[in-house]
Amino acid sequence: MADTDTPRPAPPTMPDGGPPGFHLLAKPTGATCNIDCTYCFFLSKDALYPNEKTRMSAATLEAYISQLLESHRTPQVTVAWQGGEPTLMGLDFFRRSVELVEQHRRPGQTVQHTIQTNGLLLDDDWCAFFKERGFLVGLSVDGPRDLHDTYRVDRRGHGTFDLVMRGWQALRRHAVDFNILCTINAANQNHGRAVYRFLRDELGAAWMQFIPIVERATEETIAIANRGWSEQAGRQRLLYTQTGNLVTERTVGGEQYGRFLVDIFEEWIRHDVGRVYVQLFDVTLEAYFGRHLLCIHAPTCGYGPALEHNGDMYACDHFVEPRFRLGNIHETHMLELLASPAQRAFGEDKRDSLTAQCQRCEVRPLCHGGCPKDRFALSRDGDPGHNYLCAGLELFFTHTRPAMQAMARLLQQGRAPSELTAAVAAEDARRGPYAPCPCGSGKKFRFCHGNSAGAGSH
Repeated sequence: MADTDTPRPAPPTMPDGGPPGFHLLAKPTGATCNIDCTYCFFLSKDALYPNEKTRMSAATLEAYISQLLESHRTPQVTVAWQGGEPTLMGLDFFRRSVELVEQHRRPGQTVQHTIQTNGLLLDDDWCAFFKERGFLVGLSVDGPRDLHDTYRVDRRGHGTFDLVMRGWQALRRHAVDFNILCTINAANQNHGRAVYRFLRDELGAAWMQFIPIVERATEETIAIANRGWSEQAGRQRLLYTQTGNLVTERTVGGEQYGRFLVDIFEEWIRHDVGRVYVQLFDVTLEAYFGRHLLCIHAPTCGYGPALEHNGDMYACDHFVEPRFRLGNIHETHMLELLASPAQRAFGEDKRDSLTAQCQRCEVRPLCHGGCPKDRFALSRDGDPGHNYLCAGLELFFTHTRPAMQAMARLLQQGRAPSELTAAVAAEDARRGPYAPCPCGSGKKFRFCHGNSAGAGSH
């Protein structure tokens, strides 16, 4: 449904199964964006609302903020904006969102404001506001210019790297807290260390996350999908849904995903433990203590819903499609939607649909089968519903296990995980420069991770 002036739903009594906290991604512009990334299947989601202005109204903004704060029993609440491109709403929209947080925030609640942006509209006004209000800004960068510009292009097909760097410079001028979101795709999948060093050394990123690009298609849709998801004259337009067992030519390879992560890990473990934070490395270490902080590798999911511009709420950011629409917050309070039987079933299916290969896998306590959106391959036993990225996930979790276990022991002893760096250096010295590199690349150590050019210069 579209925005309405209907009475606001009353705060519900805490329903059975309602989570104490959750991380909702709000999309104030829907799928509307000011660039045209070839791999961005979310661009196709504007087909869900063909006759609507995809801009969040004042009424929906207030409903979102008030219900989000009412729904949390945890003291920390995150107001997270994503897109599309959320900065297209204009700065006054976000000023108003902060005002509403202060108006509806309960005593004892602390609020973290976050926004994920392509950076093109960031200037001194935006960044002064972010700094004043304590926003954490996620900036999308896929690596150095040649890698970034492969798929992150404008509507004329031109690379966006220079425009993104202009936004990054504004963030740095105003000392805004930022992190980097980097996708792993067919263009950069063989350049993990180069991407990492660029983000660390050139951009000064101390926190980064790496997201695999996996675009599904069927035999009937693969040719169209390979051309991208934006609306183009004279061609058929697809609404992307999580169906099909084929992938586009931009999709990261399953094993290459793991090798990309291992390439970065071997650089990080030698130079950056305690100084640079990589999301997957952090949450993997937490998993050794039984804490699963990232939905992708938690036993169940369902606590990362998405909110569209008009108040429609979906089970997950990756499942914004009709069959996963939970309802609308103008009609039903978001906590009731999140605690609904449909959403509980969505989250529990992640655990209940594991293949036999997953169930007997040694790294299942760390991986838990990965994200349901990627479960469309056949297992080694021939079972459907296995994770397309399994080879890479198994490689990463197996390869990093000795170092993760060592860091876990250090933490249990009240010591810093960064102490492991000295032990790794000693092991490297014993190995010698012409021994095979421990990353598994097949190269000599001297010409692989033993080459410290660019390391530690941040």
